[in-house]
Amino acid sequence: MNPDYSSSQNAEVVAVSKPRESTSRARWALQDAKNRLSEVVAAAARGQPQVVTRRGVETAVIISYHEYERISTARRGRTLPLGAYLLAMPTAPGPAGGIERIALEARDAAL
Repeated sequence: MNPDYSSSQNAEVVAVSKPRESTSRARWALQDAKNRLSEVVAAAARGQPQVVTRRGVETAVIISYHEYERISTARRGRTLPLGAYLLAMPTAPGPAGGIERIALEARDAAL
């Protein structure tokens, strides 16, 4: 066996099995994340989002439960029922709420 080939092959396997750092998030291939789930979850629990890729495409992000709750609560706080949302829209003073209307004439339609 060629020693150069063996050492380069081992180096490649080590590089694949560790998460790749991209800015502040670690990236994991799906199979690596499955094999090392405890490590992925522990890093997410420390507040480090873990990006999981499938065939090189970013597919999922694993975050801590605390971060999930923070995001969910923030979204729930902004969500209004449609009627309340429409009533909360600002209006301008004046007739028709300050909206300029375009004068249109009806056209004849053959029925």
